[in-house]
Amino acid sequence: MELKVTKVVKADTFEVFPPWRWKDQSGIKVKVANIEAPREGEVGYERAKVNLKSVLEGKKVELKNKKDVDFDCLVCDVYVDGEDIKKTKL
Repeated sequence: MELKVTKVVKADTFEVFPPWRWKDQSGIKVKVANIEAPREGEVGYERAKVNLKSVLEGKKVELKNKKDVDFDCLVCDVYVDGEDIKKTKL
């Protein structure tokens, strides 16, 4: 199922519509798995957030290899046009 990215929230987190569903949970926040993004206030945070916006905002994504739900965020791999964004965009 493809979901549309509606907003980038942090350097590694974004919101989607419609809401994702996994196991017995659902939500709109997604965290890209296995990336080391700077935290808010750290050096490089703003640049990393702008980069994620340029890669994802307004795009349709596929969420694969779901790992966990952490603070209401689905932690998973994110694909745009069939490619894992960690390998091609970040």
